This record gives sequence, structure tokens and C-alpha cells, in this order.
Amino acid sequence: MPGTAPDVNGSERRVRVVSFGVDVTNEADAVRTVIERARSRAGGYVCAANVHMVMEAHDDPAFAEVVAGAALVVPDGMPLVWAQRLMGVEGARHVRGPDLTLAVAKEAARQGVPVAMFGSTPEVAARFEGSLVRQAPGLRVVANVSPPFGPAIDDPAYIARLRDSGAGLVFVGLGCPKQEKWMARHTASLPAVLLGVGAAFDFHAGTLPEAPRWLGSLGLEWLFRLAREPRRLWRRYLRHNPRFVAALAVQLLNSRTRPHAAR
Repeated sequence: MPGTAPDVNGSERRVRVVSFGVDVTNEADAVRTVIERARSRAGGYVCAANVHMVMEAHDDPAFAEVVAGAALVVPDGMPLVWAQRLMGVEGARHVRGPDLTLAVAKEAARQGVPVAMFGSTPEVAARFEGSLVRQAPGLRVVANVSPPFGPAIDDPAYIARLRDSGAGLVFVGLGCPKQEKWMARHTASLPAVLLGVGAAFDFHAGTLPEAPRWLGSLGLEWLFRLAREPRRLWRRYLRHNPRFVAALAVQLLNSRTRPHAAR
């Protein structure tokens, strides 16, 4: 399969999309992987990839290496699913970050895996916790840390608090690419799975509305978010989206003219 590369566990279920490999998975399998790693204390981190992340990695090879080091990279954005399908992966499935967050929380509650939260503001983090606890009865939250933005996110006291809490899973909401870099820096110090969920904090807290499902299925969730937050997001989408289409087109063309070059 052109563009296929072994993942960190040595299997060939990771397909390169422009900048890094994205796992061929679905929500149920992703939940199973996360919970199994949490229960066994295998640790590692999980990235929910979209066009923004792909293009951040395209511009920064060091960040591409960070994402490549993840135990699991799920296709959070529909364009990444389409890219996998264009590369011949018929079973490519969409794994939305907010949906994965809730599904993991429900399974953690069912299997008794304690969880922690790291990121966002204290108000949003508290509402995020309350939402997950309501939707996943029995979920045990052992730490909820909202560090000040900036260098404070690496304060050893926060890392110790997460480690000493006994959490098998940490929901991380610092935004891309900050949360992925943070997870890579601290995964060796934390015997928990670090799940980078970004905006899922705000979605589940009810502070940021989610796009209608039909828009998401068309790959237009970004347009809904742009309409809601134009000042914050217009530069990102104007800069990244056209370049992603161009870079993917080049990759697809190369895979057809030189099918073995990407292996």
C-alpha cells in the first residue's frame, strides 16, 4: 500500500498523509487500544489528527516527529479519512475527537480506570469534568489540573500531581501543537495514556458549539467553526487548507508515478 508505514508497535496500519502516518482504525478499536494501554500502564500518547495538525507538521519536521512517536494517531478530520481512501484504504473510518473522548470515558468508567484532566481554564475544565461524569456514570476523576498558559504547563509540581493521582488516562486539552509537544515531553514520566483532545474540553463543557453532523460528514466542520470564531481562525484556515490540498495532490501523484518511493 503506497504511503503505508509501520506504527510504533510494528504493525502496518499507519498510512502517511502528507506529513505523518495516520492509523487505519475506528472508534471502537481506538477505545480498546486506549483502555488496554491504560489498564496495563503501558503509557504513550494519542493524537487526534486533522488538517491543522498535518500542516503544522508539514512546516515543522520536529513536530512531525512528535506526532510520529504517538502510540495512536486517529483521523479526527474527514479530509484525512478521504486521503486514506484515495490511497486505497477501503476501511478508513472517521474518529472524531469529541466522540472518542466520551467513548473512552464511558469505557474507563465501566472498567474502573481512573482518569485525570490537564488543560484549559478552571471553569471550562470543571464543566468538562461534570459533563463526562454525567454521561459516563461511575467515572472516577482523580485530578483536574488547569495550569496557567505558558511555561507553567511544564511545572514539575503539575507532573507530579498527575503521576501521584494514580490516573491511568489523562485527557489533555492544550490545543495543537502545544498539547502534542507537551505529551511527547512528559510521556516517559507519566505511567498513563495521554489523550490529546483539544477542543473536546470546550465542546463537552458547552462553551463551544459543535458543528451539525451533516457538515462534519462533508468535511466542512472547519467552516462552521470559522463562522463562529472568524477573528481567531481565518488566518489558520486560509493558510493551511489550500496548502493541504496541494500537498496531498503531490503525494497522490508521486504514489502513482513512483509507487515504491514512500515505503
